[in-house]
Order: sequence, then structure tokens, then C-alpha cells
Amino acid sequence: MKVTVLQEHLARGLGIVSRAVSPRSTLPVLANVLLATDEGRLRLSATNLELGITCWIPARIEGEGSTTVPARTFADLVNTLPGDHALLTLHVASQTLNVRSGASNTDLKCIDAQEFPPLPVPDLEGAISFKIADFKEMVHQVAFAASNDEARPVLMGVSIKVEKDKVTMAAADGFRLSVRRGVLPAPAAQPIHIIVPARALNELARIAGDGDEILQMVVPKGRGQVIFHLKDIELVSQLIDGVFPDYENIIPRSYTSRTLVSTASLLKACKQAEIFAREGSNVARLDIKSTNGSGEVEISAVSEETGRNETIVEATVDGSGLLIAFNVRFLREVLEVIKTPNVALETTAPNAPGVIRPVGDDSFLHVIMPMHLG
Repeated sequence: MKVTVLQEHLARGLGIVSRAVSPRSTLPVLANVLLATDEGRLRLSATNLELGITCWIPARIEGEGSTTVPARTFADLVNTLPGDHALLTLHVASQTLNVRSGASNTDLKCIDAQEFPPLPVPDLEGAISFKIADFKEMVHQVAFAASNDEARPVLMGVSIKVEKDKVTMAAADGFRLSVRRGVLPAPAAQPIHIIVPARALNELARIAGDGDEILQMVVPKGRGQVIFHLKDIELVSQLIDGVFPDYENIIPRSYTSRTLVSTASLLKACKQAEIFAREGSNVARLDIKSTNGSGEVEISAVSEETGRNETIVEATVDGSGLLIAFNVRFLREVLEVIKTPNVALETTAPNAPGVIRPVGDDSFLHVIMPMHLG
């Protein structure tokens, strides 16, 4: 293998794939990145056997070949190369990669590419297409609500349901539920319901561009995997096996009080309350006060060590007043993903879940369980 690449392309490619590198594996090759020539480009791949990322970068190929390089060492080296270009030459017999750039000359000990686990090649016929901007927004509004508890693996994933041209993503951790609905550019050939690890979707949202590019999703039959394909990037993830909870039954169908409030004002008040609430169990009290349609919400939090905080936010209250407590971090996290200027909080009782909806946008809702008022 003999390849010349731009330093910035190589650094960007390594930045994309390195998040799939396994730093603590019993297989040494999983701590490496695969470099391979591929139809006039250089292919970089990394995997931890649950998540795999491949990226293609422009290169001048003078000799075909492949090897795997230690991910961290190679990335650190590339980020400090003195020249604009890097010449990569593989000595096959010793599995040594020579890296020349400007006045820098480095030999890296590699592992044979034959030991690298093969990543699946997707059949894009019948793939489900997403507009990348819509997909990233859906992930952004849902994945944060997934659980981190490995004892409940199903809740560590995001449910993705596709029927014709409709798609629904949902995530829950037992204390909150995020649901986002969307429309596909073209109807899917057949319905799909899969559970994708939230981490994989967050990585995909991180590495995908912001343009008008189309993202294609393929679920190969019987493989327990999902593959996401972009022009220069592919991500493959193991699916989570199990049954996602029937969350439609969790969503309250009615309310006794609907409070309309500025999203930015409520978010700011929650951030202030969190400064004090985080030292305890993150409890913030919302005192919703109603007077002839107008009203206010008083958000308060108390810390025995540092003091207390109260913020009053103007609101329009339809229904009766209510005192209810929520995990203020959960409140902040959902408000941070809402794009509309105003948000609605629907409540029925201090011990019943609240529903948060962006005003003027029916595609998203968030259910949050109350906390004990004490």
C-alpha cells in the first residue's frame, strides 16, 4: 500500500471513526483503525463489535493494500504532522506503516488487516430514506430520554417504527418518555420496528453533515443489525433484542390544567433551580397559579447547604392551579430540545405525569413523571 492524503482529510476521517474504537477489548485489533484502499479512495473503519463506523476520504493511490494502525497513536500523530500531505507506505512483511510528512518520518507497528472483523456491506435496494436534517432533529429530541441502566437493555435503545411514509421514534427510562413523529421523503416498502442503541444514533447524528443529503437505513434480514449509509460514511450497529414498552398507554389523554409559557424563560428558570436542586435529588417545585386565564409559574428549589432559589415566570393557565414537583434536570433537558418559542405543560394532579408539548408543533411530546413533594 502506498497512498498520499491531505492531513486535514486524514484527521477528519480518524475523528469520525475513532468513536467506535474499543479501548478495553481482549482483541488487540479492536484498538486499531483499518486503513484500506477502495476504488481510488482510502477507507477507514473502526468497530467495537457492537458499533462500527466506516469513512471514505480522497487519496492518491499509488499502491493497493490494507492494514490496521493503533487508533490513538495514529490520530495523535496525524494531528501533529508538520506538512499538508502525508505519504503512507506499508511494508507488508513487517506490517510496518511508514508515515512521511514534511520533516517528520514515523514507523508504526500495525496488525494484519486479515484479523479485523469484517463489516457488512449494505444492499441499498429497498433502503428507507430520511432527510438528514429531519433525522438528526428526531434523534436530538428523543435519544436523551433513553436509559443508562444496563439492567434494562431495551430502555437503552430508541424505538424506531416505520409504516409507509410515517416514522416514529421513542425513548423512555422509566421516569420520562420522548416521542417524535415524522414523515419520510418516500414510503417504505414494508413496515419496520427496531430498537437501536441510543449511543449509536447519537454517534450518527454527530458525524452526519448538515446539508440536504439523504440518509439511507437498511435492516438486513436475520442479522440483528441496522446499517446507516451516507455518501462518505457508513455506521453499522447491533440492534437491541426485546420488546419496547407500549408507550401509547403511558401518554395521558386528558388534563385539568394547561399552562402556556415561554420556552426560553422556563428553561432559564430551570437552569437556576438546578444549581440548588442538584445537591439533593434534583427536585424542583412548580407552583402553577391561575387567575381568570392569566397566571404564573413559580419554580423553586432548596439546598440545605447553599440556600434556595425562586423564579416566577408569566404564563397563560387554562384550568385550575396546581403544585407539582419534577426532576429539574429532566425538565431542562426536554426544554433544550424544543424549538418553538412557547411550550405547553399539561397536568392533572400532583402525583400524575405531566405532558410537555411545543406550542404549534404536534410532532413531538414528552411525558415526565412527578416527584414526591415531601
